[in-house]
Amino acid sequence: MSANAGIAIETRGLTKTFGEREALGGIDLKVAEGECVVIFGPNGAGKTTLIRVLATLARPTSGTVRIAGLDLQREGPAIRRRIGVVSHQSFLYENLTVYENLSFYSTMYDVPRKEKRIAEILELVGLADRRDERVGTLSRGTQQRLAIARALLHDPTILLFDEPETGLDQRAGAFLGNFLKTLTSGKRTVLWTTHRLELGLELAARVIILHRGKTVFEAAGQSLTIAELHQTYARCTEEPR
Repeated sequence: MSANAGIAIETRGLTKTFGEREALGGIDLKVAEGECVVIFGPNGAGKTTLIRVLATLARPTSGTVRIAGLDLQREGPAIRRRIGVVSHQSFLYENLTVYENLSFYSTMYDVPRKEKRIAEILELVGLADRRDERVGTLSRGTQQRLAIARALLHDPTILLFDEPETGLDQRAGAFLGNFLKTLTSGKRTVLWTTHRLELGLELAARVIILHRGKTVFEAAGQSLTIAELHQTYARCTEEPR
């Protein structure tokens, strides 16, 4: 993280509990503007909960969260205008067409020159010729392309990806991986959770491993080989016998 970079995402002592179960156990996180941070961890590590909190979809139990300098508790609507979210859930309306979905979200976000922006974003994700098809008829991979289009529509400075490759076939997964590379080389801040160690290490300026709701490892991406990452991941997430 550059010493001169602004902070896009910051959490201090972030906790989230569901009844007696602690999903996040005091997460301290800083992500600089323009940085790509990849978070690894097994199922139940707290990855999705963390993304949901940062995306204003879940309230933290305790701790502080600031996104683009804004306080999560008091400035949720302003934060939502600065972030784009892609997860296993597409947040798309299956009975609407590709175009109608993007038109709806354009109105929600007050996107200027809506028609031009929709055309640009459909071209970007390779769906310009699918704009009149209903979302419910599309494959999982094509729906995920549209979910990325939805997330980018209002040109957010911060992108939150929660295992967006889940359930994709090889072709769709390859598209997503290549597309993520273009996003992480630009001006945007990217926080991405994944099980794919190889792709994550290739893209990340910094890697973090979560286990049982806590940060158990953190390092610069370029400081690790893939073999070292596999070994570290296995060691950090090993369950007691």
